[in-house]
Amino acid sequence: VPALATEPQFAQRLREKLEGEQLLDGRYRLQKMQGGCVALPVLEEKLSQLLLSLPQEMPCDLVQIQDPVLSRAACRQTPAQKLRDKLRQLLGENWSEELERDVPHAWQRHGNLVLLSEDSFRAALWEKLGPALWETVASALGAQRLARQGRVLPDGMRSPSVTLLLGQDGWVEHMDNGIRYTFDVTKCMFSAGNITEKLRVASLPCSGEVLVDLYAGIGYFTLPYLVHAEAAFAHACEWNGHAVEALRRNLALNGVQDRCHVYHGDSRQLELQDVADRVNLGLIPSSEEGWPVACRVLKKSTGGVLHIHHNVESHPVSAPPQTPVLQAEQESPEAADSDGKAQDPVEDGGKETLGARIKPEWQRWAETTAARIQELLVELHGQLWLTRILHIEPVKSYAPHVHHLVLDLECRP
Repeated sequence: VPALATEPQFAQRLREKLEGEQLLDGRYRLQKMQGGCVALPVLEEKLSQLLLSLPQEMPCDLVQIQDPVLSRAACRQTPAQKLRDKLRQLLGENWSEELERDVPHAWQRHGNLVLLSEDSFRAALWEKLGPALWETVASALGAQRLARQGRVLPDGMRSPSVTLLLGQDGWVEHMDNGIRYTFDVTKCMFSAGNITEKLRVASLPCSGEVLVDLYAGIGYFTLPYLVHAEAAFAHACEWNGHAVEALRRNLALNGVQDRCHVYHGDSRQLELQDVADRVNLGLIPSSEEGWPVACRVLKKSTGGVLHIHHNVESHPVSAPPQTPVLQAEQESPEAADSDGKAQDPVEDGGKETLGARIKPEWQRWAETTAARIQELLVELHGQLWLTRILHIEPVKSYAPHVHHLVLDLECRP
């Protein structure tokens, strides 16, 4: 780090001058040097300006501090601030406001791998730096591997477009509610936003039940059903081969591989029938293509519960009308938390108190879905089936005024 060394009696005056002209490097402390001098760290990119502005009556020498000591403020820096400081140091006079805007303020961390956002480090200069850039970023963030997100591929599998920038492979491990998940970030997505639904699933009374998960992924919901909700057995269907590999690993990691059969293929072609007490349809924006299969796999004699995921749009109004929760939801143990209150949804990035009310659009969607499922069951079995709305769970705000919902629908012959 470049610094100006001066005698102690001049140090305070020099410090005030450097601070006033914004030439002092606030990341580091003033340091005593051999011979009694004091070294004041300065910004490398301002050296030319600094040398022209120094008064002749203030004797000082330009030196290099080999092992600079961080200031108290720098020790309190956020990871994002530390990252920007290291990049400024790497680039020196090439640093610019454009590059500043290109530096990420947030990222995902999976063990020793940091996953950067797709809009970070896109300026042409970053590419010219090559490995030096990624090693600097990894060092600043305390990581050993780096990857950068791209847009989700339109391949029907929601495959991520992720580039590995530093490291040999993208396999990571993630702990979530006592469940171990491993997956390759360059091949599979991890839906961190579904944590509330995974916690709710883990608390459902599934002892002795058979589950069919039509869109299993890496086991987002399959594993909570098996590990915490104590489902007796699960049939997990997934058509993405990379997700299937991760799912098999995750079942083994959590010691439940003997209680799950994995089907690699299109769930619409699943040949199972008459086996399920519970069916999970965790696909958005809509799981409607899986409804006929879900009806077929339910047990003919007793029926069961469908957990139907869907993105539902609700139009904002100045004073939105509130609709009481359906009576069935109030009676169902699956509809409440430990205090007996319905869960709060996320409303466009903030918390909205749901209390005992749901949006009219949510109720209309639930009722329409319940009626359609009933029609499918009657067509399939040739006899009357009844459907009952147990609960409507808002998972997250997916887009402005669009909510990811889960409908718990009881279906009985």
